[in-house]
Amino acid sequence: MRRDRKVVAIGGGTGLSTLVRGLKHYPLDITAIVTVGDDGGSSGRLRDEFHMLPPGDIRNVILALSEVEPLMDKILQYRFDSGYGLEGHSLGNLMLTAATHICEGSFVKAVDVLSQLLNAQGKVLPVTETLMTLAAEFEDGTIIKGESKIPLVEKPIKRLFLLEEGIKPAAGVVEAIEDADLIVLGPGSLYTSIIPNLLIPEVRDAIVRSGKPVVYICNVMTQPGETKGYDAMKHLKSIEAYLGKSTVDTIVVNNEPIEDIYLERYLEDGSEEVRFDRKKLRNYGTNVLAGDIVDYNRDYIRHDSDAIAGLVMQRVLRIKKPRSFQELELK
Repeated sequence: MRRDRKVVAIGGGTGLSTLVRGLKHYPLDITAIVTVGDDGGSSGRLRDEFHMLPPGDIRNVILALSEVEPLMDKILQYRFDSGYGLEGHSLGNLMLTAATHICEGSFVKAVDVLSQLLNAQGKVLPVTETLMTLAAEFEDGTIIKGESKIPLVEKPIKRLFLLEEGIKPAAGVVEAIEDADLIVLGPGSLYTSIIPNLLIPEVRDAIVRSGKPVVYICNVMTQPGETKGYDAMKHLKSIEAYLGKSTVDTIVVNNEPIEDIYLERYLEDGSEEVRFDRKKLRNYGTNVLAGDIVDYNRDYIRHDSDAIAGLVMQRVLRIKKPRSFQELELK
């Protein structure tokens, strides 16, 4: 199958894996660029013990792009609930750790090896090969260091920054952005999954310099400790505080009411629906793609992989095609 259009998806957490799981069913050349600021859970422990990049988000994206049997997916996602030194680790994280050692400490090579083993339908890259520490300054002047600690403060965030200076993007990241036909940000936590990638100057500059359409997939619900009280415009302006105004070409938003039983549960936790005003967004200069993009998964709301991928494809199909470009077809 020809993959004529190049799409770069940038983010982290479960959101990025949700997006690429849907995009892989289209004839696209996909590169996923994943944040590596995680310092909690299994990833944080492996980061500290082996002085390596946190593997969790990368693992999820590789599996989302892979063509493997469901049982293999379950095996690699299996998290040990007991065992000295094993408790809390997922098998996939341990495999990436082992692959990094086999590849003489190169996390990028380890990711490529695991991607090949699992027949990933796209390229996966960490945003940098350098350990990076996310920090936040809050409106009251408080500064907190560590990605996992930032949402716990539950104060309005003024700005994010990296403790380390001179962080460089991993090999291939800038080139992938420059060659892309479309750049997608999100979905995912605004301040701990998406914006951290934009704190690396060469990544941020490559996005702006590319002049390519940028699509932002907005969260469905606000997140306590990060985006309390935010509407879609506030999410958008927070991103453009780092990229510059009018960088985001299109915003993807949910336009269907959340089922009451889920909404009540989220309200109890301090979350609410992310509202949007189509007219204000358009007057701001941003195209709006709205749809039913919610997937109800037991106790939580997630983005629907197929729905958000379909809306992204609507934007892809509006890109002017070169003469050699063939009409996109589903598998």
